[in-house]
Amino acid sequence: MNLVIQGPELQQAQADEIARLSGTTRIEPVSKRAFRLRNAVRNDSVGPYCEQRRIDYAFIPEGRRFADLKLLAMDVDSTLITIECIDELGELAGKKAEIAGVTAQAMRGEIEYRESLRRRVAALAGLAETSLNTVYEERLKLTPGADTLIAACNKHGVKLLLVSGGFTFFTERLKARLGIDHTLSNVLEVKGGKLTGALVGDIVDADAKMKRFLQIGAQLGARKEHTVAIGDGANDLKMMNQAGISVAFRAKPVVRAQATCALNWSGLDAVVNLLE
Repeated sequence: MNLVIQGPELQQAQADEIARLSGTTRIEPVSKRAFRLRNAVRNDSVGPYCEQRRIDYAFIPEGRRFADLKLLAMDVDSTLITIECIDELGELAGKKAEIAGVTAQAMRGEIEYRESLRRRVAALAGLAETSLNTVYEERLKLTPGADTLIAACNKHGVKLLLVSGGFTFFTERLKARLGIDHTLSNVLEVKGGKLTGALVGDIVDADAKMKRFLQIGAQLGARKEHTVAIGDGANDLKMMNQAGISVAFRAKPVVRAQATCALNWSGLDAVVNLLE
């Protein structure tokens, strides 16, 4: 196994100590703040050492190359972008605390996702359609490292899929702006220039995300080991469980517990460093 370690403050001396803990002397710099430790052995002391020092770590099978990937899928809100769009819309509607509370419960898996989304969207009834553009233009920002990850996918011909429990207003603009290949998200109903508090069509939930991921993978002829899925909430888990490598990105504990690895402190560019 390779043990990939990275973090905003990672030092060579720390890499040396983690190598000692994992029983290897083969330390390869990947970037200024990332190292690959080859022939590493799993050790119960590695996790606590890294977590105390804000170091992300991941055991990855040797020989997994980024250039061999065919599909990379990721969630949008709080993953590709730094905000939860529905929470920002909630603030403009004067209901941010109410909506954010339901969002947090849903991401922790405490509320069934479809029900949580219906409740949150209903709270937006009467909000001006122009508020969507306000959030996109003034509040939506890419997560640090997103550009690097997308550039790596483009360089190696890896298809990108955005799967979101959020809304097409945002995902379609991100698709055009970033050159994304495929998207899946929910459609807000608008009448008379205002949100009605309802959705149009089927709700994108955990099953829908997984089905689209598997569908695109099949179209590409991708084996499991040629896929990566990135998410932060409980509704990403079914999709993530189908991927060769699943990345819990600044995720809830329930997601971190089931993913191949977790990135708690690094940016999205850290996903590139996981693979050779």
